[in-house]
Amino acid sequence: MAKTGSARIERAAGHLIVQDRPRECDLLVVGGGINGTGIARDAAGRGLGVLLAEQDDLGAHTSSSSTKLVHGGLRYLEHYDFGLVRKSLAEREVLLRNAPHIVWPLRFLIPHDPSMRPVWMIRIGLFLYDHLARREILPGSETVDLRRHETGVPLKEHWRAGIMYSDGWVDDARLVVLNALDAHERGATVLCRTRCVRARRESVDWVAELQAADGRRITVRSRALINAAGPWAASFLCEAVHQQHVRPLRLVKGSHIVVRKLFEHPYAYIFQNPDKRIVFAIPFEGEFTLVGTTDVEIGGDPGEARISAAEVDYLCTMINRYFRRQISPADVVWSYSGVRPLLDDGADASSVTRDYKLELDAEGPPLLSVWGGKITTYRALAEEAVDMLARPLAIGQGGWTAAAPLPGGDLGTVVEASGDPMEDFERFCTLQGQRRPWLPAALVRRYARAYGTRMERMLGNAASLPQLGEEVLPGLYAAELEYLIRQEWAQTAEDILWRRSKLGLHLPADAGDRLTRWLQRRAAPAEGPRADVGGAPDLTR
Repeated sequence: MAKTGSARIERAAGHLIVQDRPRECDLLVVGGGINGTGIARDAAGRGLGVLLAEQDDLGAHTSSSSTKLVHGGLRYLEHYDFGLVRKSLAEREVLLRNAPHIVWPLRFLIPHDPSMRPVWMIRIGLFLYDHLARREILPGSETVDLRRHETGVPLKEHWRAGIMYSDGWVDDARLVVLNALDAHERGATVLCRTRCVRARRESVDWVAELQAADGRRITVRSRALINAAGPWAASFLCEAVHQQHVRPLRLVKGSHIVVRKLFEHPYAYIFQNPDKRIVFAIPFEGEFTLVGTTDVEIGGDPGEARISAAEVDYLCTMINRYFRRQISPADVVWSYSGVRPLLDDGADASSVTRDYKLELDAEGPPLLSVWGGKITTYRALAEEAVDMLARPLAIGQGGWTAAAPLPGGDLGTVVEASGDPMEDFERFCTLQGQRRPWLPAALVRRYARAYGTRMERMLGNAASLPQLGEEVLPGLYAAELEYLIRQEWAQTAEDILWRRSKLGLHLPADAGDRLTRWLQRRAAPAEGPRADVGGAPDLTR
């Protein structure tokens, strides 16, 4: 349980308030990606005093730059990674139930290419995929005649047969924020743009130095340290903890492109290619198609990773093997790259395991390092991580997150639960539209997708569009911006337009500049000091 006494860390609107020295907590989590926020949520829910420090925005790097799938990993079966697939398939169902506003089913079509993999191999793989873990929500696989099915319409005519299966889609950046929000509401302190620059063992505690973006520093004393720094996990141990022997990580860049939509139907594609890799083509934000990913091993600072011209050409070429409509680099409207920190098992970049490893150093105050992992299994990883600390931290409560909705995911409190979370979501949207006939239908659906039941908090008592405040950008009102700043740690236009939402794809080219000017006016000193959740951490008072 959390330490008591006069020296402690307390929260106030998401800021760090220094009461005395030294400042104390049970668990210091370094890294605000999906694994770090998931661990913070699990630990806070078990009664631990948690402080999470993220050097940038929540999910600013790998965790907002995925292919945005909650999936078992069909191709992992080729590498006999049955354990990872089974675990991922089980977690897929958990996430579909606990976050039905940001996670939803998606059907995938694999056009059959006899030169790639024989059809019997694909059918066996999909049989295993359908049955390795209990499946209650998603339908199983089936054979499809592309000459008669709508998925065949955009494909070149020689693609005549395919196999369809189910997986899930997730708004990855919002998944990170919702875990941080739940952790915060359960007592955790979440500090964005705050870097852990130094950590050392001292007696029975870790003593860590945190530095905010403006240079202010504090010292934190913690009973345990979690290294969930993702691509920076190894460098954090070397540079901040000064460990000499660190597990090698392979940093693999996965890049994606977004083009105007290549098909009208709601299905996604998984394409086999001559280099034995696969590429996805996925409906994205209504008007677009998301294409990815690549696997390029890199060195240097993971934060500087960007898509290369060669990667753009590669993705265009792979897509053009299948679709009638051909694309070129000129058709790309947006691109992004994420760096996956993978365990070095000697395999090539595309086949190296996506599983995780938790490494506990209990020589003194515990240090737990998270190596690898994938979005789908983050909750199981977090539960396992906190379980590993149960003995050294005397944690009495067991895991609890498997049946706990994420913020906004408790649709059953608003509509009668049907057993089908997707049906519940549609009923929720209908109800919200009936309650607010003044709200455009497209806006109702966007709010429901982003916030779920939390849209009630965001909208407050508004009874008309003017009561949402200034329309800062088309469809983006001051009420939503205030919510994102005060409740979801948003500070910049990029935080809002590209992570808390994907509105940047839909708005004018100057939207970022216009929103930045609005944020600057809002932060003007005329109102005096603010205490917003999204503001810079208060390290001094």
